[in-house]
Amino acid sequence: MQSPDFLNSLAGFEEVEHTADWAYRVWGQNLADLFIQAANGLYAIASVQRGANFPVSRNIQLHGVDYESLLVAWLNELLYLHESEGLGFNRFEILHLDRHNLQAKVSGAPVKNSNKLIKAVTYNNLAIQTTEKGLEATLVLDV
Repeated sequence: MQSPDFLNSLAGFEEVEHTADWAYRVWGQNLADLFIQAANGLYAIASVQRGANFPVSRNIQLHGVDYESLLVAWLNELLYLHESEGLGFNRFEILHLDRHNLQAKVSGAPVKNSNKLIKAVTYNNLAIQTTEKGLEATLVLDV
């Protein structure tokens, strides 16, 4: 997790307290930054050790009713690829993002290690908020 010194950065993530599950806050200057930081935070909280090389790429296309549903679908797709194919991604390119569609290319490698099992990303109190510095959201993970 990132230390409080990074809270002033334009994009990032930090783990936050939650009563039953795990939660983390993400922020970015725009939606693409927010989605990328959400992915980085997900892997950090799950303690996924991703390889340094990028031999594997996947194209991801998702549809949703709004940005929040796309964010949940995005993270759950990354969890699915982690669980089903043993992949962890550390390079994210958001090719297209609008209120109902997301197209991205992700690159990574087989996962070296994963210490924590995350079942799913939830909609619990999820809202993408506008701040002085851009956007932020708090995500709750079902463990």
